[in-house]
Amino acid sequence: MNKVFKFGGASVKNPKAIYNLKEIVSSYKENLVIVVSAIDKTTNKLEQVWENYLEDKILKSTEIAKEIIKFHKTIIEDLGLNNNASFLKLFNSLSLELVRYIETKRKQENNKSYSKIVSFGELFSTLIISNYLNKEGVENKWLDAREFIKTSKSTIDSKINWKETERKIKSTLKKDKTYLTQGFIGSNLNGETTTLGREGSDFSAAIFAWSMDVEEVIIWKDVDGLLNADPKWFDKTRILKKISFKEAIELSYLGASVIHPNTVKPLENKNIPLTIRSFIKKEHEGSSISKVGKDDKSIPSIIYNPNQILLSISSKDYSFIFEEHISDIFSIFSKTGLKVHLMQNSALSFSVCGIITPLDLPVLITEIQKKYTLKYNEKVNLLTIRHFKNIDIPEQFQNQEILIQQRSRSTLRYVLKEKKKKPLKRGFYKI
Repeated sequence: MNKVFKFGGASVKNPKAIYNLKEIVSSYKENLVIVVSAIDKTTNKLEQVWENYLEDKILKSTEIAKEIIKFHKTIIEDLGLNNNASFLKLFNSLSLELVRYIETKRKQENNKSYSKIVSFGELFSTLIISNYLNKEGVENKWLDAREFIKTSKSTIDSKINWKETERKIKSTLKKDKTYLTQGFIGSNLNGETTTLGREGSDFSAAIFAWSMDVEEVIIWKDVDGLLNADPKWFDKTRILKKISFKEAIELSYLGASVIHPNTVKPLENKNIPLTIRSFIKKEHEGSSISKVGKDDKSIPSIIYNPNQILLSISSKDYSFIFEEHISDIFSIFSKTGLKVHLMQNSALSFSVCGIITPLDLPVLITEIQKKYTLKYNEKVNLLTIRHFKNIDIPEQFQNQEILIQQRSRSTLRYVLKEKKKKPLKRGFYKI
């Protein structure tokens, strides 16, 4: 195969969307690796299953799980798969595995149960779509990504074992076949299900592409391409038609949601272009990320990341914050799962803005307070303007208090706190 396709949850949200996926795939005459996410909102539902599971609300957890299964069965019926006995046997077996896992709750780390439970979203969706494509004459082989993407012992945001992953993929996948598999999930060398972080399906596509040395990765989304701002917050956004790997890595690091932060680097290492295209407007070329990007600096980009946490850390004896303190602090971040998006230090304090799960936040606070004095703000907003052109903070953000401001040659960043309990309005950032 020459290409890897990735379809997110929105592109498979209902039978009509799955039919559209079939039309896209069948229009390509070459063999593909097709990476598919869970059906739209399924992962959120499975996280509810997991949360109730942790709280020993087994009946509630099972109830939500059965609702998820029922929803997928309606899609199976609408796609005309009810007469496929072998497929139904596999789907029912998978459904039973989920319910039994919940009902026979065992003592294990929370992260392990999380990865196990949420993985069913991708397994359900890909099993359905693979069989539907075969029914419609688009021949493909379904793969369990956990047999191929090998990770560290960690089960959430797992590190990839690149050597073993490449060996598994290259020894099994053939160039003359089309394969369909899951994004987001893998397994460690103990055989336990692992996950690659939310939005990790893009990363999965990059892993398969890197391992197979393909010519191109195409990510199909509900937007026209890589936009310079999120249309949820800004009017009249512009498409970045051609940007470099370097710029894409910078944008993803700064929080651009259209690309997973880990996706671009393995593609850059093997010079595999990444294209972002619309599954709605299939005729549009979309955006291309490759070695050279003409739009790197010509179009400003705005990245808005709400619901961050701001930490200000100082020593308990008011002594200076030295390198050894910062090293120790980062080890706490690593252990508790804080994703750092911005840093700033002074002689007496070290401040970071980032994101952490509600489950891990109390642990983070406790660990820091063992050794340091901590002040923190929840629900702060991080605003980044990349390649600003002597432009100040956009108008719709000017009612917010500026807690931190950073400015470099190419990037302007603000940590903001809303002064009034008013919803943020969409606006037009004039560029």
